[in-house]
Amino acid sequence: MATFIKDKWMSNENKRKLTWLTFILPALLIYVTFMAGPLFDSLRLSLYTGEGYNPTHFVGFQNYHNLFTNPLWRDKFLGAIKHTTIFFLIHMFVQNSFGLLFANLLSTEFKGKTVYRTIIFAPATLSVLVVGFLWTLILNPQWGAVNQILIALGLKQFALPWLGRENLALPIISLTSVWQWIGMPTVLFLAGLIGISDDLIEAARIDGASEWRLFWHIKFPLLKPVIGIVAILTFVDNFNAFDVIYAMAGAKGEPAYSTDLLATLFYRTGIAGEHPVGIPNMGMGAAIATMTFLILMTGVLLWLYFSRQQVND
Repeated sequence: MATFIKDKWMSNENKRKLTWLTFILPALLIYVTFMAGPLFDSLRLSLYTGEGYNPTHFVGFQNYHNLFTNPLWRDKFLGAIKHTTIFFLIHMFVQNSFGLLFANLLSTEFKGKTVYRTIIFAPATLSVLVVGFLWTLILNPQWGAVNQILIALGLKQFALPWLGRENLALPIISLTSVWQWIGMPTVLFLAGLIGISDDLIEAARIDGASEWRLFWHIKFPLLKPVIGIVAILTFVDNFNAFDVIYAMAGAKGEPAYSTDLLATLFYRTGIAGEHPVGIPNMGMGAAIATMTFLILMTGVLLWLYFSRQQVND
């Protein structure tokens, strides 16, 4: 009897496993086909060189060696890493700080709250290329709205070629991207704030806690898991950024490569073709893509490690 029950239980367990496998298999197949497959193929291509999109000459790690030692590649690759890091940091501190501020304000009850939520999130529903094109027009040095307003206010000395100066172009484009995507961290932070117990908030207020102390000592610590998620999403999104730079500064990251990111460098190298004479070098492009992946993987693994350490503590 015990053997029959055991066999019956094992049979039901196998059926459950088969059911789970049936549901997981399509998603796994899609992931392997469109994510894991191209990733491993990119790793393979990075070990080859040659013109066109299918290099055939095996060179091992020579492409990676060139990225870090050949001045033709090194300067632009390290410059792209620097610019991508700046792009990420502006989003990390400006976008997420204002997102947290807006979320804290929107978590309170006041008239018209829904309207403000819509206004903050609305830019995120627009196409990045449309946003980039519109802001390029707004920032036009001759007849753009920004400079025209400054001139009308008697501040002509501040009417600048915003996208034409090497020291201004990247921060301005970054802030444009911040303007568009600030609704995303706002929504995530708002969800975290709404999830905090009202009883806890009321108890702190009864004890005489000011709104600042209430935020800093109660809300902020409870938001740390959400802050971590927002931080890693910001990191991954911005180290893959391409479209806003392409829309506002072109594939070369004008002016003078001052807005060149890792994604635009990969695009010029592996797809559009910049070196040596406009012919795509997919092997080198794949090496750039692989290095970008390694940077992202390192960041994500560090985040997972520190998150686990905090949970264990």
